[in-house]
Amino acid sequence: MSHNPVRPWRNIDRRKSRRIMVGTVPVGGDAPISVQTMTNTDTSDVAATVAQIQAAADVGADIVRVSTPDESSTRALKDIVRESPVPIVADIHFHYKRAIEAAEAGAACLRINPGNIGDAKRVAEVVRAAKDHGCSIRIGVNAGSLEKHLLEKYGEPCPDAMVESGLDHIRILQDHDFHEFKISVKASDVFMAAAAYQQLADATDAPIHLGITEAGGLMSGTVKSAIGLGNLLWMGIGDTLRVSLSADPVEEVKMGFEILKSLGLRHRGVNIISCPSCARQGFDVIKTVEKLERRLEHIKTPMSLSIIGCVVNGPGEALMTDVGFTGGGAGSGMVYLAGKQSHKMSNDQMVDHIVEQVEKRAAEIEATQVEAAE
Repeated sequence: MSHNPVRPWRNIDRRKSRRIMVGTVPVGGDAPISVQTMTNTDTSDVAATVAQIQAAADVGADIVRVSTPDESSTRALKDIVRESPVPIVADIHFHYKRAIEAAEAGAACLRINPGNIGDAKRVAEVVRAAKDHGCSIRIGVNAGSLEKHLLEKYGEPCPDAMVESGLDHIRILQDHDFHEFKISVKASDVFMAAAAYQQLADATDAPIHLGITEAGGLMSGTVKSAIGLGNLLWMGIGDTLRVSLSADPVEEVKMGFEILKSLGLRHRGVNIISCPSCARQGFDVIKTVEKLERRLEHIKTPMSLSIIGCVVNGPGEALMTDVGFTGGGAGSGMVYLAGKQSHKMSNDQMVDHIVEQVEKRAAEIEATQVEAAE
């Protein structure tokens, strides 16, 4: 929340990593943890792909990944990159030539999978293209596509095998004097992914891309990601992330920000603190919060809003938020501004009034930030 001091017991000491650039977005070092998603349109359909990228960018996506499985995709990539509001990562599997074509098309980063990109010679050609065109590279290790020799060595996908795969690939890039890379070791199993990331964090200073791959649908996938990524972020591990969901990419971005916001690692938009509601509620909390979430999606300024149904916890929560509303009786409740009791408002007018107060408070915060910058 914007008007309260930072509490030292909430601080997270982030792992020290090198900083690289993905286009205009810094990843690693002391840069903010960036949020990514991936398009699911046919990449050769430039208009549809750009529209999806724009929708993701509108809710805060810093970077968007686009699959480039064939030549028609890499041909379209040049137009997509030109029209995209955010840096584009080209997702490469199996065909190393697609990586070279993507670099030539202007991709900001090339995501390559050690398990299926090919031999060291092919990787060397990809590195050369990345150098020539100013691309960074993400080494994307996945438990489901590990190299055959590692599966034979370890018997099955496991954290040791994933980390060994990643470190082998790091050495290949470093042998070619290429250092603009980040790395991920994803698995659909939360325990396997978390263990692999912890080992990886101790073994390299490269920026780390976090993800629980193939996590599932919107609800189950978000829960798995919040548990896996949340614990790693709490330990200070992670420089960029994607919440992988069988859902609209916009939802991936929203969930990514919610995870970061819950840990105080990234702040964007309104953080709504609301009660689950009970028989004591003075208004319909659930429907009110649903309406407010929709009505306040356009707010980008970090701020907090408490919506509490009764006076048990309402006043206490309102003391710690920018704007608050606590249910009372006789069809009205109390509005709090900057943690202080301000005025009463009728329940039937509360949604419009709260939106107005949040917009006003957001404008005040923005003006203060501009003044401070000057």
